This record gives sequence, structure tokens and C-alpha cells, in this order.
Amino acid sequence: MATAVLPRSTTSKTESYVDNKRKDDIRRANIAAASAIADAVRTSLGPKGMDKMISTASGEVIITNDGATILNKMEVLQPAAKMLVDLSKSQDVVAGDGTTTVVVIAGSLLKHCLSLLNLGIHPTLISDSLHKLSQKAVDILTAMAVPVSLSDRDALTKSASTSLNSKVVSQYSSLLAPLAVDAVLSVVDPGKPEMADLRDVKIVKKLGGTVDDTELVKGLVFDKKVSHSAGGPTRVDNAKIAVIQFQISPPKTDIEQSIIVSDYTQMDRILKEERNYILGMIKKIKATGCNVLLIQKSILRDAVTDLSLHYLAKAKILVIKDVERDEIEFITKTLNCLPIANIEHFRVEKLGFADCVEEVSVGDGKIVKIMGIKDMGRTATVLVRGSNQLVIDEAERSLHDALCVIRCLVSKRYLIAGGGAPEIELSRQLGAWAKVLQGMESYCVKSFAEALEVIPYTLSENAGLNPITIVTELRNRHAQGEINAGINVRKGQITNILEENVVQPLLVSTSAITLATECVRVILKIDDIITVR
Repeated sequence: MATAVLPRSTTSKTESYVDNKRKDDIRRANIAAASAIADAVRTSLGPKGMDKMISTASGEVIITNDGATILNKMEVLQPAAKMLVDLSKSQDVVAGDGTTTVVVIAGSLLKHCLSLLNLGIHPTLISDSLHKLSQKAVDILTAMAVPVSLSDRDALTKSASTSLNSKVVSQYSSLLAPLAVDAVLSVVDPGKPEMADLRDVKIVKKLGGTVDDTELVKGLVFDKKVSHSAGGPTRVDNAKIAVIQFQISPPKTDIEQSIIVSDYTQMDRILKEERNYILGMIKKIKATGCNVLLIQKSILRDAVTDLSLHYLAKAKILVIKDVERDEIEFITKTLNCLPIANIEHFRVEKLGFADCVEEVSVGDGKIVKIMGIKDMGRTATVLVRGSNQLVIDEAERSLHDALCVIRCLVSKRYLIAGGGAPEIELSRQLGAWAKVLQGMESYCVKSFAEALEVIPYTLSENAGLNPITIVTELRNRHAQGEINAGINVRKGQITNILEENVVQPLLVSTSAITLATECVRVILKIDDIITVR
């Protein structure tokens, strides 16, 4: 009987058999899975990129070309491919734009890593070269950047426009770009000029009309009707507004129990007590001069009953009920008032003041607008309109990207050319730097410099141009010193992209490079997948 002999060396106790084939296979599988994800979103890059229709399990349909949204909705099972989904989310958090770019760059770098691995170069060497390359790339991009001031409204609008031009709602960029600029600049705190919190910009979506009807509201908007079942007012001038977190309804027992009523007199007493209890509360509210109530949604019992609405209507108090708990902070910041948790704490100092609160008919529904707020906090509200839900949702996502672009410029005030110009310049300068380096490092950097050409290549491909001709011509123009030469997809030729007003924040490009290289380095270092059941 023949026995299999393991190829184990017996010369030394420390030497043991290592199966490198399996590690190579795992690495290749990871790279293949991650590259497949990158290829899936690659066609949606740039202003002429295609849109994806996503159909969810619940039957919801989403049409978008926003990389983060597409990847977020994908059901990805392979662990390494999930990392590319997280990479896109990270770019969305850091910069808000460039979510497709970062995934396409990572996919291209991974493909070049595979060819380097095939040549027998060790993964650690490739990883170290990537780290050096990302640092050098950030320096090159910073040197290319043009400083911008927040007072230069025109430059800010151009960069927001560039972000919107690749979206489904690109035809409305002339309206949405200035709107995004105004919204972000209105929430920048002079005390912290490099901070813009987008939680202070509230987007309210309302079906009806077209995207052209989208507006920036200097005040508050509620996507709900005024509670006027008992005939209460629908418009109040010189409003004194209270945000309350307690219920104007009869109290309930803390524990679940039933009260047995044996005769009518007891029944009358209970109803009389309920009436007196509610009347007492409304008298205290009216005593402060309050004429608008915003009532937080209650999970314990009804926030208001028909009886309390009747008495509030008699007292000429406008009521907006079912205000969500997570909206309270935004509302109180905007109205510059304090939320009131108990009727005993109801005082004039805690009220907000506005010129007008009214119910307005919009499309097939109604909204409530609070205008002319006194000492209004640094917040902004955008009312997004659209002919159908798909358009409204995409307009909201596009507007979010434009807001993020302006936020990037607030935190890092530099602009850089778009249209594939920074990537081709990076490729050229890193290729030249590779010649200065020695050994395997030089070889790796040269390969990765070529990998960055994927962006201009994909832009021209998606625009229906000849990518080889365009990228070769682009390389030539950059070699002659035209660092802002990029692909003008509208004219189908290479022009000075800065003059065409195709600009983006420096932060979008630098974070795309650093995040993509970091993700690729992590995938490279993985040599085994262990599944724990």
C-alpha cells in the first residue's frame, strides 16, 4: 500500500510546509469580487453616465446614478466586496460627492495589484508603495488647487453645479446650485467659520409641481396639516409659538387597570373632571399669550383629543400635532425657543415669536409655513417639489451632494479642476516620480500611476467618445504643461476645464485617493478568509 509523503523538510525543526497556492487564490477571489463591484458602478460615472434602476424586495423602485445609493442598495455577500460598499459610504461621509469615483479608482488599483502579484512581487511591498503614492498624490493635488473665498459666490455655485451635472436632475442645476450655496452659507456659524453642520439644513419633500418649484424657505415648513377638526384657525399673525412635549388629554393610570362605573352620576363626574382638567391646562397656555402649539407625537396616549382640540379652537390657538421627536431639536433651534415638558413650566420666556404661521395648499396636499421668525437660529429649510416620488427622491439625493460639496469648501477652501484633469496630471507626475525611485517600489508606482487613467478613460467612454484617442491627447496636453486640460463631454473634445467652470472641491479628490488606496491596502493584506459558524 502506497503512502502519501508530505513535502515537509526534515532538516530543521522550525521549517514547515506552507501552501501558498491557497493564499493566492483567496487574494485573487477578493480582488475579482471587489473589481466586479467597481465595474458595476463604472458606467454611471460622469455627466454622461448611465442611471441605474434599483428594485427592492418591498417593490420600491429607485432611479439614481449616485454611487453611494447604488452600492448601499446592493445585496453584497462577499466580504471583500462589502469593503468597497463601505468605502463608498466613507467617501459620502467625508466629502459627500465622488462616491462613484472612489470605487472606480479602487477597482482599477486592484486590477493593477493583480498584475503585480502575477509578476511575483510581495503584497507587503505593493502595499507600502501604495501608501507612499497616496501621500505624494495629495501633495500634487494640493499644488494644483486654486484657493477660494466663501464670499466668492460665483465659484461656490460653479462647484455645486459640477456636482449636479452628473445627476438625473442635471437640467435644474441652475436653480439647485445657488439654492445649495445659500442654504449652507446661512448655517455657517461665524464663531466656527470652518464648520457647517448639514443637520441644520432640513429638506422637506412634497409631491406636486416640478423641480422648478423647489425653494429655500427662510423659516420652518411642516409637511402636515393644521389640526382644525374643531374649526380652529389656519393662519395666525404675530404668532407666539410653544413647542410642548406633554399631552393635552385626560390622564391615564400608570398601570393597566379598569375602572368600573356603577351609575350615571359617577359617569358625569368623570367627564366633568376630564373637562375641568383640560380647561385648566388651556387657561394656563392662553395666559402666556401663546397662540400656536406644536405638539410632540406621544406613544403613551393621545397627544390631543377631540375635546381638547375643541377648547383650543375656542381659545383661537392654532395646533400642529404629531411633531416627530427627532425634529424637536431642529424646531427649537430655528424658533430660538425651549421645549416645554410640563404644563407647570409653561412661561413666556420659553416661547418663540414669528410674524406669520399659516397653512398653504401645495400640490395635492397642505403644508404649514412659519415665516418671519424673530431671532431665528442658524438653520435653513428647503422645500423640494417634483412630479413623482422617483424625481423627488433623486432631487433630494442630488441636493444632498451639492450641499456636501459646499460643506467641503467651507472646511477646506480650495478648488480643483474636474473632467479627469487632476487624475491625468497625477498619472503623469507619479510616472515621472517612479523613475526617481529604485527597485520594486519604482515598478509598483509606475503601474499605479497608469491605474489612475481609468477616470478620464471612463469619462470619455461613457460620453460615447473614443477613449484611446481622448486619453492620449489629454496626456499630450498635460505633458506640454496644460495642467487644467480636461475632457469636455458636452463638446466632445479637450479644453481648459477651469474656463468651462467644471470645478470640484480639493477635499473630494484627496479623500477619494486616500480612501481608495487605504481600502486596496487592506484587501491586499488579506491572505485567508475564516468563516465562523
